[in-house]
Amino acid sequence: MALTAQFLTSIRGFLKALDGETLRDWLKVEPPLPQQYFDLAAELKKAYQDNAAIERLIEACLPEEDDVPEGQGTTWPGFAAFMKDYFEYWRDVDFNDLLGAHQLLTALTNSCATAFNNPTYGTIMLETSISLCSSLSKLTMTLNKRADLIRKLAALHAGDEERKSVIEVTAEIMQKFFITCLTDRSSPRYAQPTGKKIGVYIFANKTLKLLTMNHKSYMAAQLLTNVMAKSPPLSYYPAAQRVTYLYFLGRFHVNHTHYSRAAECFQEAYSQTPPHFQNHRRLILTYLIACNMLRGLLPSQALLQRPEAQSMAPCYAQLAQSIRTGNYVLFQHTIKQHEPWLRSKGLPLLTGLQYSLRALLWRSLARRTFLLTYVPPAGDESRRAATLELRHLETTMRYVQRRLEGYMPAPRVAPKGRQAGINSMLLKAVANSAGPGSADSTLVPPPGGPRRLPPDEGLLMGNMQVTAEHVEGVVASLIDQDFLHGYIAHSQGVFAIMGTKQKGSAVSAGWPPPSEAIAQRTAEPFVPGWVKEE
Repeated sequence: MALTAQFLTSIRGFLKALDGETLRDWLKVEPPLPQQYFDLAAELKKAYQDNAAIERLIEACLPEEDDVPEGQGTTWPGFAAFMKDYFEYWRDVDFNDLLGAHQLLTALTNSCATAFNNPTYGTIMLETSISLCSSLSKLTMTLNKRADLIRKLAALHAGDEERKSVIEVTAEIMQKFFITCLTDRSSPRYAQPTGKKIGVYIFANKTLKLLTMNHKSYMAAQLLTNVMAKSPPLSYYPAAQRVTYLYFLGRFHVNHTHYSRAAECFQEAYSQTPPHFQNHRRLILTYLIACNMLRGLLPSQALLQRPEAQSMAPCYAQLAQSIRTGNYVLFQHTIKQHEPWLRSKGLPLLTGLQYSLRALLWRSLARRTFLLTYVPPAGDESRRAATLELRHLETTMRYVQRRLEGYMPAPRVAPKGRQAGINSMLLKAVANSAGPGSADSTLVPPPGGPRRLPPDEGLLMGNMQVTAEHVEGVVASLIDQDFLHGYIAHSQGVFAIMGTKQKGSAVSAGWPPPSEAIAQRTAEPFVPGWVKEE
């Protein structure tokens, strides 16, 4: 008997036995492969160049039966069409031609989606569908990294009105499998999944991974909408699927700057990942710490000492220290020093840390300025509200801007006398907040003149100099975000703190924990895309 006929006879036996796992093991499409598959390809090239001949062979070896005993399966038209495409794939595929192999595998996976959609016997194709989607996704990502092949593909489809990228085409195909699983009626929504519903999060994860790893996570919005509308609760699925889904759902929310949503996903994924899966915990923790920082929650030393945190500890420890102290010089230095690593984790994460943390830095800088310049009133004036003089904060901010431009503190010189309008404690504050210096230090410009700063490196923007209007705008912004509690007294040029008696100290009253303010603004009843039990 010819090898093709033997192959189809075995396939018919798997269909009768409803043995989806063995069927998957036989329907291989990528190396490494046993020699029999290359022999099968050679026989197809020799005897079945005509597609009609393949159809006749499949009709003979895989007949569709009318009376099928209960508990057995049979061929159906969609499966016969799939096997025809499978044989054509092996007849024509050349694994050295990535573009041609991708086109053949795309057609085969599309055919598999049609066969999988059969309401009676399609479930037997679940494992095969998962395998084909994995192979297609892997080949798509490999192809997407080859600029020469992408250009060639673009030239082939130059006349198309709406040309889609290989990532978009593959994602759309995988979402067909996802929709088939999602709409399966084998079990109620809020019950343990059976039938095709077992594959809901498998295909969702494969699609989310493909889109996220290729910077197209915005295309996952419809998928997540469908999950929220029809998917069973995530808790009904195995731990591996839960963790993978929560990780990529968190990445989706990071890319859309919903850091609180993302942090909740990452926290749950991290909690459900056993300690011995160090690489997985490290990957999740990378984003969890960053999202928590953007929520005003800085990592503890104990957290950064965990084994999975060792690679990220130098970056996050310095960022946390800069936020606690309002140290812009350390903040910018850390971002630049670790930029390649942060960029490798995704541009949205880098830009989020680079820009969204600035409000927390301003808050800490204002707090340190207050601590080192405020003198409590005595006597009859003791009932007055504690205040931060905006001119002091302006001096501090100007000092920090100069340090960012490359100015350095001059050697310490004994003061000849107290200068009017200069607060010695303020000088100490700015020296400590921006780097080493002394209470009476002055700044010396760098030898080549002030450093030209790109827009993202200045205190405000590039080399823009700080003015009184900028300072007032910063303070007003912090008040609006509930990072400062008080009001600006314009006539006196101060920020007046409210609630000192209730809180017990001016610092506690004027600078409430930023995490509480952020939590109040971003509190939501649920995380979009995460279905929980009722």
